[in-house]
Amino acid sequence: MNPGKRSHGLYRQAREVTPGGVNSPVRAFGAVGGEPFFTERADGCRLRDVDGREYIDYVLSWGPLILGHGNPQVMEAVAAALERGTHFGTPTPVEVELAEKIVALVPSVEMVRFVNSGTEATMSAIRLARAYTGRDLIVKFEGCYHGHGDSFLASAGSGIATLGIPSTPGVPEPVTRLTLTLPFNDRDAVDEAVKRHGDALAAIIVEPVVGNAGLIAPDDGFLAYLREATERCGALLIFDEVMTGFRVALGGAQARYGVAPDLTALGKVIGAGFPVGAYGGRRDVMSRIAPEGDVYQAGTLSGNPVAMAAGLAQLEILERDDPYSILEERAGRLVEGIVEAARRNDIPATGRAVGSMFGVYFVEGPVRDFQDALGVDRDLFGRYYRECLEGGVFFAPSPFEAGFISTAHGDADIDATLETVDRALARAARHE
Repeated sequence: MNPGKRSHGLYRQAREVTPGGVNSPVRAFGAVGGEPFFTERADGCRLRDVDGREYIDYVLSWGPLILGHGNPQVMEAVAAALERGTHFGTPTPVEVELAEKIVALVPSVEMVRFVNSGTEATMSAIRLARAYTGRDLIVKFEGCYHGHGDSFLASAGSGIATLGIPSTPGVPEPVTRLTLTLPFNDRDAVDEAVKRHGDALAAIIVEPVVGNAGLIAPDDGFLAYLREATERCGALLIFDEVMTGFRVALGGAQARYGVAPDLTALGKVIGAGFPVGAYGGRRDVMSRIAPEGDVYQAGTLSGNPVAMAAGLAQLEILERDDPYSILEERAGRLVEGIVEAARRNDIPATGRAVGSMFGVYFVEGPVRDFQDALGVDRDLFGRYYRECLEGGVFFAPSPFEAGFISTAHGDADIDATLETVDRALARAARHE
């Protein structure tokens, strides 16, 4: 799909003043052979670009908008917060309210600290784990993306996978030596790492449902095995629930799978579209954070009252309405329809939904780890993607990103999407 005239012009302008014309690499559309469109406004489950084209949105600001765009109650909370000011540099009541709500809803979190992004949350959690254990080594898993912190960029998913970047210049080699990267869902690899490096291991960090390599669910018992392995060697278990928190269940993946980590990184939904992150966990661990403890972490805009008000309103709605079964049913129907359409066109495909997150791979399944995901037919995906966009359906412009359903997506939106997908896959299979 060619971008509209205004989007094309804005992209040319942006490239003169912004690297690649975008402020996050995954927005560039290079992996699907196109240019990004520029959004003018959004409502419910739909985006409208500057050229007047409308799209059913399954990106939803990369996950935060579980209630869709412009939810009236969230917008009302934001408007009320703005009347009082934008930021004060002092504590505010709404920080306490949102912290109490998170502690009440997320099983393992006894204390929480707000930051400004998911990357800040994971970086801070790792620093805290190293201080608490007195160790330096961490374990992460291939395809899991924990932000752009130096410790996380080896074999990462999201934009790293989309752009085919194996590692990032600027990350000192001694830093990379402190990160062990293992295949997801591989118990034997975890066992070997703990046996060899357990005395030096500060933490295992994991996306409990991998959403930055498409969507990869944990094997039965895998998360529980990570819990046992960290307890065996005295390391901490960190769940990166920036994406899964309040998405796969009200209490996150840890509530869905019944596994309690020591620390949890949060983001996305708790800001309802505003920049926000948080990390929390056991009281004895979190008490090491300054000013109560000796591990320093700070942020001028952390706990921004507008973001806090938006996030609190969204969590209150989710707690009250409990939409998770409906969200999962619609996400599952969407995935099933895409996979069936692919097979009708002799395209291998597999996929699944977990809560309101979903993913489809054009590859013979199952997909259990990042190496399986890398087998996807990228050229086919690019053709399919462009046809979907032409038909008014906006998925993430990468085969290595999860999709999202919101409460604003109705059955009619799913039906319209599947009609577009069927046509798109037929044309993609014919190389049109």
